[in-house]
Amino acid sequence: MTNKTNSAQRVTKRGIDLLDDPLLNKGTAFREDERDAFGVRGLVPPHVETLEDQCARAKIALDEVDVPIQKYLRLRQMQDDNEVLFYKLISEHLTEILPLIYTPTVGEGCEEFSRHWEHPRGLFLSPPDQSKLDDIFADPRFDAVEVIVVSDGERILGLGDQGANGMGIPIGKLSLYTACGGIDPNKTLPILLDTGTDNEDRRNDPRYIGWRHARVRGEEYDDFVEAFVTAVKKRWPHVLLQWEDFARGNALRLLERYKDHLCTFNDDVQGTAAVAAGTLLAASKAKGEGLGDQVVVIFGAGSAGCGIGRLILRLMQDEGLSEAEARARFYAMDANGLVLDDADLQDFQKPFARSRDDIADWKCADKDRIDLIDVLRNIKATVLLGTSGQAGAFDQSCITEMASKVERPVILPLSNPVSKSEARPQDIVDWTDGKAMIGTGSPFDPVKIGGKSYTVDQTNNAYVFPGVGLGVLAARATRVSEQMFVAAAKALAQTAKTSTEGPGHMLPPTSELRRVAVEIAKAVARSAVAEGLAEAQAVGGAALDDEVEARMWHPVYRDFKAE
Repeated sequence: MTNKTNSAQRVTKRGIDLLDDPLLNKGTAFREDERDAFGVRGLVPPHVETLEDQCARAKIALDEVDVPIQKYLRLRQMQDDNEVLFYKLISEHLTEILPLIYTPTVGEGCEEFSRHWEHPRGLFLSPPDQSKLDDIFADPRFDAVEVIVVSDGERILGLGDQGANGMGIPIGKLSLYTACGGIDPNKTLPILLDTGTDNEDRRNDPRYIGWRHARVRGEEYDDFVEAFVTAVKKRWPHVLLQWEDFARGNALRLLERYKDHLCTFNDDVQGTAAVAAGTLLAASKAKGEGLGDQVVVIFGAGSAGCGIGRLILRLMQDEGLSEAEARARFYAMDANGLVLDDADLQDFQKPFARSRDDIADWKCADKDRIDLIDVLRNIKATVLLGTSGQAGAFDQSCITEMASKVERPVILPLSNPVSKSEARPQDIVDWTDGKAMIGTGSPFDPVKIGGKSYTVDQTNNAYVFPGVGLGVLAARATRVSEQMFVAAAKALAQTAKTSTEGPGHMLPPTSELRRVAVEIAKAVARSAVAEGLAEAQAVGGAALDDEVEARMWHPVYRDFKAE
C-alpha cells in the first residue's frame, strides 16, 4: 500500500505526457536508462540529480521569495509539476512551509485563486452539470480515489463567500492529508461545489473563473448536493468524504443528513472540536487539574464553537461528571451576547443555553444583552475559546478581568486567518503578566516573557484530521463516529510533553505532525473496530497498528518499468 522502492512501478506514459503528470514526473531525477526507456532524453536537462539534490535546489528558490503569497504560488506550481518533490520539500521543512500551504496564506491564495489558475486540479461542479456527474466521475484517472475534500466556498476561513476561489481550501487540506497523514496523493480528490456566489466583487471580476450566478439556495441547492452525494457513493462506495468551509446554515445540516449514509465528517465542526478538546485536556493536565474542573466560555456559538463544546462536554462526562454538571460549566456567546434559553436558538446551541435564573444575581448594565465582559465579571472562567471571527474581541478589559480570578487562564483565540483572531498572543501575555496559557488558530510570532522568547501553540486542525483520515482508511471504517473524535482528542493530548512554562506547552511542535497523525490514526482505527464500524476483514490489535504504518505514503521516487 505504500510507494516505498521495494518494487518497480509500471508506467505506460512516455515523453511529454510523462513529464506533464505530476504524480510520475521526476524532472532531472530520471536515471540515464529511464530517459531512454521512457522517451524523455533531451526533454530534461542532462545533469542527473537525486531527489535530495532537487529538494535542496527547490528550498533555495523558495527562500529567494520574500512575500508569503508568492511562496504559496511557487509551492502550488511545484505541486502541479512534481508531487514527490513537493512533498519531500514539505517533509523536510514542515514547520516553515505549513503556514504557506495552509493557514494563514491559503486565505490570500483563495482570494487570488482566479488570478493564478492555470493547471487543472480537482473538480469544479455546478448545478448545470447535475445530470452529468456520473460521466464526470467515471474518468479512469479517478479509479484510485479514497479521500475527497469538498467545499462550496461560502465560508472560507473568516473571509466569507469566495465562490469557486474556495477551491484553494480542498487543495490545501488534501496536501496536509498527504504531508502529515501519509495519504497517497493519487488517492485524493479536491472538489468545489460551485453553486454560485453572492460576492459581487468575485462575480463582477472579469478574471473570475467560477459560475457567474447568484448563490443557489433552498431546494435547488439541496437537490444538487443530494445528486453529488449519490454520485459519489455510486462511484466510490468506500470513500472518505470531508465537508469543508460550508456556511453555518448548511455545515451541521448536511453532516446530520449524510453521516449515516457514507463515511463522512465536517472538519470545521468535528476536527476543530477534537484539536481544541485535546488542547484543553493537555492544558488541564499541565495545570494538575481535570477537564471537569474547567469553566468554559465559548465566544462564537456557531457550529464550530458548539461542536467544540459538545466534545468537551462528552469528555467531562468521561471524567465522571453528569451531563447536567458538565453543562453547568459552559457559557456560550453569539452575536446577541450570552446564549439564553428564551431566545430563538439553533438546535446545536440549546445544550449550552443558560436560563434567566442562572443570571438572576448577576450585575450587568443590561440583562437583555450580556456581553463578554459581563460574563467574565460574574463568573470565574478558566477557559476562553474564540470561534467568532471577530478580530480583537478579546480586548484588554476582558483578558485582565479573567486573569484577575484564576492563576493560569487558558485563552484560545482560534479564528482564522490572523486578521480575524480574537487577540494577539503578545497582547494576552502582556495583559496577564505572562500568566495565560495560549493556543491560536493561525501561526503567530513567538512571544516574549521576562526577556525570554517562547513559541505559541498553534491549535490547528492539521493536528487531527490527517490522522483521522489515515485511521479510517486503515480500519476500512464504514462510518465516522463522534467516538472516533473523542479518541482523536485523547490521543492528541497524550502526544505532547505538557508544561505551564511561558504561554504553556499543550501540543507537540508542528514538526512532529506526521508522528502525531500516526498516533491519532491508531486510536481512531481501534475505536472503529471497538464500535463495530470496521469492515469484517479489518485486522485488530498490533496488526491494526501495523496496517496504519503500512498505509503511509512516503515522498520517494520509485523505479519505473515499461509496460
